[in-house]
Amino acid sequence: MKRRESALVRPHVVTGGRARPSRNTFEMDTQIFAVRQASPGTAGPEMRRVLGLCRERPMSVAELSAHLALPLSVTKVLLGDLLDGGHIVTRSAQRDLEAPRLELLQGVLDGLRAGL
Repeated sequence: MKRRESALVRPHVVTGGRARPSRNTFEMDTQIFAVRQASPGTAGPEMRRVLGLCRERPMSVAELSAHLALPLSVTKVLLGDLLDGGHIVTRSAQRDLEAPRLELLQGVLDGLRAGL
């Protein structure tokens, strides 16, 4: 099999032919945390790699995709399976953002006005 053909077949095999994750909860910056190891024989090598990487520290979906050398869509399918199985939890980067303090915003506005 040629290199290009094998590159096309591998993602198909990794996801069992699925093109979409079971849930649409993964953005590129969603942080993934491993909370449980997969039992032997229940997860493929890519899933075990995700769990190993996220056990060391949380990683974003984009980082995991790069480490696995898989397209983002394929990585999201794998993550959906791991989430459904209770092996990972996610945290959206958006939830971690705090609203800016009013004093800070007022200072920026005053600085802009002074520069005009």
